Amino acid sequence: MKKTFSTRSGACVAAIVALAGTAPAMADDFDIGPAKVTLGGFLATEGVYRSRTEQADIGSSFSGIPFSNAAQAHTSESRFTARQSRLSLLAQGDANSDTHLAMYGEFDFLGAAQSANSNESNSYNLRVRNLYGTVDWDSLGLELLAGQSWSLVTLNTKGITPRNELPPATIDAQYAVGFSWARQPQIRVVKNWNHQFWLALSVESPQTTFAANSSAASGISALTFLPGGPLFDKNNNYSLNHIPDVIGKMAWEPKIGDKQPLHVEVFGLLRSYYDRVSVAGTNALGLPAGKYNNDSQGGGVGGSIIWSAVPGVLDLQATAMTGQGIGRYGTSQLPDVTLRPDGTLTPIHEDMLQAGVTLHASPYLDLYVYGGQEEEGAHYFNVGTAHLGLGNPGYNVAGCFYEGGSCSPNLRAASQITGGFWWKLYNGKFGSFRYGMQYSYTHLTAFAGAGGKPQTDDSMIFTSLRYYPF
Repeated sequence: MKKTFSTRSGACVAAIVALAGTAPAMADDFDIGPAKVTLGGFLATEGVYRSRTEQADIGSSFSGIPFSNAAQAHTSESRFTARQSRLSLLAQGDANSDTHLAMYGEFDFLGAAQSANSNESNSYNLRVRNLYGTVDWDSLGLELLAGQSWSLVTLNTKGITPRNELPPATIDAQYAVGFSWARQPQIRVVKNWNHQFWLALSVESPQTTFAANSSAASGISALTFLPGGPLFDKNNNYSLNHIPDVIGKMAWEPKIGDKQPLHVEVFGLLRSYYDRVSVAGTNALGLPAGKYNNDSQGGGVGGSIIWSAVPGVLDLQATAMTGQGIGRYGTSQLPDVTLRPDGTLTPIHEDMLQAGVTLHASPYLDLYVYGGQEEEGAHYFNVGTAHLGLGNPGYNVAGCFYEGGSCSPNLRAASQITGGFWWKLYNGKFGSFRYGMQYSYTHLTAFAGAGGKPQTDDSMIFTSLRYYPF
């Protein structure tokens, strides 16, 4: 439930504070001049059990499940948290009858500043999920969005419109394997024709992720990332990027009778990867000495479909993406690139797929099941006795099979099946309470190397009690 309120602009902040402090008594409406403001969000008390210790909060690391060499692979973990609680605020107003303005902010507490810990105060910072503004022109069928929002690769339920994204209904804050998404700064333009066909183009903030064991041939080095500078965390690394990601998307919702039970979308992604290469006078490839910058290109295509097979009762969905260097857009966070022997970056082929079923068993109970996989292809090189690249069968992975062994394998695939339910315990003038449970089984596979093919898995159980006051 959401609550609309307003007051004269001079008393706006006082009204918000008063409303927050007296929840759930939210029956009054207020006015902020010509603008309408809607509060949203929920309070969450949640728990997670994992069969292997990930040292993670309510958001799992599907590519970080420990292998048998790690002590935590032989221990389980159980945690409670309130950090997925969420706050949102939507402000809307009309410049005129044709032009509509909006600002939307959505925040949770799942950020972790470098000084944050769980020792006593649980001192974690507020995290920006979405923070953007939009302008809509009815007569032109155009919308402009600027700020941080869900990436254009993310599945929508209605056209290509903000606040209609469809992430999996999981309690796990990292959602489910096979789901393609990001939330990042962008500028987006959307055109619609009769609210049946949409075309969009976005320019989004870039970032590159790198394969483990990624190195160039002897005598050649590459600068691919640096520690954070001003206003970044200096303990984290940030890739070198100078060209944004560019995404185009089309969506179609045909009318069947007087309804639109089908939502179909396709998209394309163009990416660039950037590094600086240093070649010594003596190197394994016999290249001339020098230093230079290098650009490599990648990208992918994808599509999704949502079908209300039984309207109001059964919804089916499927989404897929394939391409070169697209790992950062998959929820498992498999790498984008590896290094060629000459120090230049080369994108890694990856396929992502997810299918889901949602059953609205009653007005109070929803059941869901998702299955998904993200898989990368090997891309490796041999220079003399040096084994380079991703998935090189010459890598020694023997240490991955016993506790205390040295193990740094290249990840090949993550697969998962997950299901759960949401039960609406109460819905009335005091807001609503919802209870959910989720189970997931995730299987993680590394490329085979000298000594075998490392594999691991994790069974996870989640619970959530959420109160929606607005």
